[in-house]
Amino acid sequence: MATNDINRMKELNELLAKAADAYYNTGVEIMSDKQYDDLYDELVALEKKTGVILSGSRTQQVGFEVSSGLKKIKHPSKMLSLDKTKSVEELKSWLGEHKGFLSWKLDGLTLVLTYEGGELVQAVTRGNGEIGEDITQNARHIKGIPARIPFTGRLVVRGESLMKYKDFERVNAEIDDGSKYKNPRNLCVGTVRNLDSRVTAERNINFFAFNLVSAEGYEENSFSARLDWLEQQGFQRVYGITVTADNVEGAVADFEKAIAENEFPSDGLVLMYDDVAYGLSLGETSHAPRNGIAFKWRDETADTTLREVEWSASRTGLLNPVAIFDPVELEGTTVSRASVHNLSIVKQLRLGIGDTLTIFKANMIIPQVLENKTASGSLEIPAVCPVCGEPTEIRTSDEDVETLVCTNKACAAKHIGKFEHFVQRDAMNIVGMSTATIETLVSEGFVRQFRDFYHLDDHKFKIVVLEGFGEKSYQKLADAVEASRNTELSRVLYAMGIPNIGRQASRLICAQYPTAEELEHLTVSELTAIDGIGEVLANDYVKFFADEKNLAEYHALLAELHIEEAAAVNSESAIAGKTFVITGSVHIWKNRNELKAFIEQNGGKAAGSVSSKTDYLINNDNTSNSTKNKTAKELGVPIITEEEFQAMVEK
Repeated sequence: MATNDINRMKELNELLAKAADAYYNTGVEIMSDKQYDDLYDELVALEKKTGVILSGSRTQQVGFEVSSGLKKIKHPSKMLSLDKTKSVEELKSWLGEHKGFLSWKLDGLTLVLTYEGGELVQAVTRGNGEIGEDITQNARHIKGIPARIPFTGRLVVRGESLMKYKDFERVNAEIDDGSKYKNPRNLCVGTVRNLDSRVTAERNINFFAFNLVSAEGYEENSFSARLDWLEQQGFQRVYGITVTADNVEGAVADFEKAIAENEFPSDGLVLMYDDVAYGLSLGETSHAPRNGIAFKWRDETADTTLREVEWSASRTGLLNPVAIFDPVELEGTTVSRASVHNLSIVKQLRLGIGDTLTIFKANMIIPQVLENKTASGSLEIPAVCPVCGEPTEIRTSDEDVETLVCTNKACAAKHIGKFEHFVQRDAMNIVGMSTATIETLVSEGFVRQFRDFYHLDDHKFKIVVLEGFGEKSYQKLADAVEASRNTELSRVLYAMGIPNIGRQASRLICAQYPTAEELEHLTVSELTAIDGIGEVLANDYVKFFADEKNLAEYHALLAELHIEEAAAVNSESAIAGKTFVITGSVHIWKNRNELKAFIEQNGGKAAGSVSSKTDYLINNDNTSNSTKNKTAKELGVPIITEEEFQAMVEK
């Protein structure tokens, strides 16, 4: 037995344990899924070669020991990971003469839900497979988890909580750059395990059931039929199809084609025996059940040469490393750049200009650097900011992640990012004000603070002679700036760029405090009293307005704008204090947004999803099979038409 093999096994276990701890407990990834899988496969091969399995080996464990402030719950039976394969032929062999159920392997956080008497009584994370965390309160805010179901016996169901790509981009955009999440899975984990349920409610987490563990008195033996039954109970279920050894190859190919259009992250497929009793009769190994197998596509990789590392500056001062390399073809597209995420990964990859990199697409979508084959480690970390020339600083987070930051508070890059945010559609909506235009105006000294956009006429004769400008283009821009003077208070608040205060949070705050003067004096307790505003957001908000420079810029901007007074809310209305949800098309109001505004103007609340707190669902089609309709019926929430709503208001 070679000592080198044993030493390598120890090293692999240390690497895998550290990665698993980060993955399960902090939501921070220190290596890609592919890197983890490759190291795991190497460890399995060495264990087979040597006949030795070290104490605490990662091949014998699931997840990682949970460590948070959430209550710990022991699972009735250990939750094991499925064995994996990258071979379609192995899937055929595994199925044999049996029928199987092939579905997405969703990439989120696995939850176990328990219902008794038709009520959700417990929701627990997978944790380390033996002990999970109680997130029952948060589960009530996750789409696809019904609070009440028709079935009244004891029911246990497993499924995946996850976040759509579009929601990931929306939420991540509102998070400070140094705290941004690497992918939807990490953000989902942080959201579901958050101690503040309001954070979960704000972020639109979805749940998809993938396995009915047990249902008291329910005898169905078909895996696929059991999922159909769960859907009838009000759950969202994972998409999948029944297959045999004869057609599984074609089915895998069809799933592969659908990846690019998938709105949810996935990291492969799961194949289960459709005959539930047969699958369970096979038992399990020490680390995996035998009734299912996971499939992962062989990642298409390409080698290329690193030409540059671009340090992209953000409005918070973070300098984000981006690898620029010779173009390569991957999964049908040309790729020439990939985010390296942070300084820790730059150091881990030992990057140097001219190095040979292996590139792949994570989940067949996002370009990433898999490895650096030459690992010269010669890349110089910028000592000064590439934008302003002032010193940079390396900062280390609580998770030991290093980032590079520009220390100059007056850095033009910070202003550019800040101004990009200010002019965007959801903020001041200055149409045609591009990044290139902002860079020019800032570098020429015409724009130093927000109010300066409204005084470009002071520099008109200098601007029209600049490259890319002219009389016509200047006038078009000036008209757009002028049009933006008439705006809503919530847009102004969002435009200020307060950390973590997004468009929705701005609306919520301004609905409660509708004058510009009130906004600058709010306290943490006043803010957290607003439904949907958590303590983190409140602290960031108060800290922002406590800064005299921020307050002065806010006052200067207000002097340039005309903000329409919000109409007084009719607290005497028949719908005041009631919560409504709108679904389907409308015909009395122009659109759903107009109806929503009417509800809020009359003292009601317009929510996005049906819950036990909903008073009425407005839907002109009572026979609709929509999720909101189904949920309303299950919860006993009255479903009314626009006409019935109108009559209610006129009482």
